[in-house]
Amino acid sequence: MDPRINPYAPGAGTKPPALVGRDAQIESFDVLLERLENGYSEQSMIITGLRGVGKTVLLDVFREKAEERDWATVEWEVEKNSLFGSKISSQVRRALLQIAPKARWTDRARRAASILKSFTVTFNPDGAVTAGLDVEALAGVGDSGAIAEDLTDLFVALGEAAQESGTGVVFLLDEIQYLSATELEALIAALHKCTRRSLPITLVGAGLPQIPRLAGEAKSYSERLFQFPRIGELDPDTDARDALVLPVRNLGFDYESGAIDFVVEYTQGYPYFLQEYGKFLWDEASDSPISRAEAEFVLPFVEAKLDESFFRVRVDRATELELKYLYAMAELGPEPHRASEVANRIQRTTEQAGPIRSRLIGKGLLYTPGHGYAAFTVPQFDRYMLRKHAALGDL
Repeated sequence: MDPRINPYAPGAGTKPPALVGRDAQIESFDVLLERLENGYSEQSMIITGLRGVGKTVLLDVFREKAEERDWATVEWEVEKNSLFGSKISSQVRRALLQIAPKARWTDRARRAASILKSFTVTFNPDGAVTAGLDVEALAGVGDSGAIAEDLTDLFVALGEAAQESGTGVVFLLDEIQYLSATELEALIAALHKCTRRSLPITLVGAGLPQIPRLAGEAKSYSERLFQFPRIGELDPDTDARDALVLPVRNLGFDYESGAIDFVVEYTQGYPYFLQEYGKFLWDEASDSPISRAEAEFVLPFVEAKLDESFFRVRVDRATELELKYLYAMAELGPEPHRASEVANRIQRTTEQAGPIRSRLIGKGLLYTPGHGYAAFTVPQFDRYMLRKHAALGDL
């Protein structure tokens, strides 16, 4: 069929044509903003899940909904070893200028700018972030050099400025697992003080499933400060089918039931896989309704695309020994596995295999769902390893 009107959107972080199965998270975000607007405290939110389940898409939906309510929004995709002080300074500056242009600053907004100057001088001495703000640093606030204390001063000042202006601020942080323990602790402490003062400032993040544990290790009260909704595959009987079928029905086309069953079963309801499969099917199908035979025919092409664009890029930096570790995990199955089980399969002790496992966690290929366990961060990664790296089983 005509590829120029193909309705599917398998890009990274691209909003699908039918966003289904995420109503609970969207409603929770609406409640969060409304309660903060009314002067009540409410838990912030960190969405967790594997790669390709739509975490980034949800952050984008949250941004749109916050902007509809005239909230200031700032987005940040966290990277490993990023300059935290510099980045958070620029984010606060952006939020402050969204609250009000400099010409219309209230006393509280100007005070927030002065504390931002203090913070920036301490953590980003080149001064680029505060260029053009035309304020003096406020000595003794936001300049102690202790990141948790100073960020708390900065967030409270920003929240007070937003409150006075009748608005609020949402920090939207993607890949939040890449924050260091110190950085995560500082964010949690700053947000906690704002929550205690019922200020309209919140953080909504997205990251891999280890985030609740990391947050708990950073601050024991994080479980009371955040909701940690986990998203994953879509319900195969309802939402997964809708994600596949609704985009084509909106254009006057349809699927045979057998084709729907085949695609949903293969993809296991994972949103990115559904979009990729649907895109191939649309381009290759001859007419509506799309048949099961056509769904089966394009499967090798779908797998080849996933292998190249979704799976392989994640293992390109892995050493042969790391690949062997991943293959051993794949042989054991898709669920989490004990470190001792995997070590045994590669004929090493747990202590010898520990550094390999740690490097794979650092590269974002594994996460630790519990003490002594590791799991793949990518759905169906076991299938990929068994399909493309079978030779490792003979090493």
